[in-house]
Order: sequence, then structure tokens, then C-alpha cells
Amino acid sequence: MSIFHAMNNSASALTAQRLRMDVASSNMANANTTRATFDENGEWQPYRRKMVVFEPSENNFKSFLHKAVSDSSQGSGVEATAIIEDEEPFKLVYNPNHPDANGDGYVELPNVDPLKEMVDMMSATRSYEANVTAVNASKSMLMKALEIGR
Repeated sequence: MSIFHAMNNSASALTAQRLRMDVASSNMANANTTRATFDENGEWQPYRRKMVVFEPSENNFKSFLHKAVSDSSQGSGVEATAIIEDEEPFKLVYNPNHPDANGDGYVELPNVDPLKEMVDMMSATRSYEANVTAVNASKSMLMKALEIGR
């Protein structure tokens, strides 16, 4: 085990949480975007909410075997493996004066819920802060270990 193992784990989590904050802010910015992509018929589709998928960094046989043999419960960090789109249906709002209204006067709005996005943003911010605290604690312990050698 490296002396920098805890810092590497926290650094990977910092990167992942930063991406999560970026995706949540992108969702908030596009909460009212009715023309984001073209569908297979060549018509505009509203913005679809995006979500980040996290997985352990080392998710292979070697890492599992090493953990089983060494009785080690240390993690290997986290990484964002994908950004997926939420398949929840679009919201229909009656607004016949909107340029994107259908024949019945309904407009398809993105499936972004600002409340969900704010909760996700706050959760990512708290996780980011916790990992910064862990990095600072690791740094402090390493500095104390170096002072012992004086």
C-alpha cells in the first residue's frame, strides 16, 4: 500500500464529484430548452436530463483477488463511467402561443426538475467538501510523519 493511497482515492472522488456538479448545472441551464436535439423524424426534441454513473476504478479480477488474499478493505477510488440520459417522459404544458406547440396547443418541456437538480448539486458539493477534508487530513498526517524524521 502506498502512502498516497488515501490521497489518490480522494482525488478520484473529487474529479467524479466535479463532473456530477457540471452535469447538474448543465441540466439546470437547459431546464427550459425545447429544441435540443433532432429525433429520427427530423423534428426537434426537448433537452433530456443527464445523469452520471459511478463505478469503482479497479473493477477487475486482479483487484478482487488481491483484496481477498490480503484481507484488505481499502478501496481503489471511483470513476465516472458514463453520462446517461433520463428516460422519464417530457412534461406537457398547454401554451398555444409557443412556437413549439403541437396541434393541440401543448408544448413538450424537458424532463428536468429544478428541485432534483438542486438536491443533486448540494449532495455533490458536500461530497466534494468531504473529500477535500480527507485530502487535507492525509496531507497533515504525511507532514507530521516527515517532522518525526528531523
